Amino acid sequence: MQPEFWHDRWDRNQIGFHLSQVNPYLQRLWPALGVEEGGRVLVPLCGKSLDMSWLAANGHEVLGVELTQTAVEQFFSEQQVEPQVRQQGAFKVYEAGPVKILCGDVFALTQADVASCVGLYDRAATIAFPPEMRAAYARHLSRILPPGCRGLLITLDYDQSQMNGPPFSVPDAEVQSLLSPAWALEVLEQPDVLDQEWKFLKGGVTRLVERVYRLSKIA
Repeated sequence: MQPEFWHDRWDRNQIGFHLSQVNPYLQRLWPALGVEEGGRVLVPLCGKSLDMSWLAANGHEVLGVELTQTAVEQFFSEQQVEPQVRQQGAFKVYEAGPVKILCGDVFALTQADVASCVGLYDRAATIAFPPEMRAAYARHLSRILPPGCRGLLITLDYDQSQMNGPPFSVPDAEVQSLLSPAWALEVLEQPDVLDQEWKFLKGGVTRLVERVYRLSKIA
């Protein structure tokens, strides 16, 4: 998938993946992870997610990464804050208070960029990539994030032959293959949410499992 795909989605406001409220899994499950207060949390492919504001309000520094400048600017505009903007290496950096968003390619992230991250919150990144990019993304995060990093991963699992992504189906076996042995994983919840997702119902999907993992970086 080319960057132009996501730029076009934002330009056309075709952002059904954006939630107009804080993700309930985040609110319910994050506190038990034990991510240290004040610690920095990486939110890849963050868009203009309200989850970043929730993490900041709950005592974390937030490091978002987003390809599309429109999404970044809308986040700060909707939060009614004026960010400081500067260029830093491969990224245009927007920062206000505890939230910093790097506008650019997530694959350009370096170990130095995420060295202070003690948390990871992936609701929209893994499921946004087709298989070959998904594997590269998982390898990249495993290579650059420090040991001890903890967080949540949320995926979707459905019959990909019934509807095209994104968001793509990422079955449990694939998650285990992508992240082991660098990460310890535990499935926390896996409800079938098909009756809540009209787009998938309309597309003919017959099963839609939303799977939430607790992650802990081992090495």
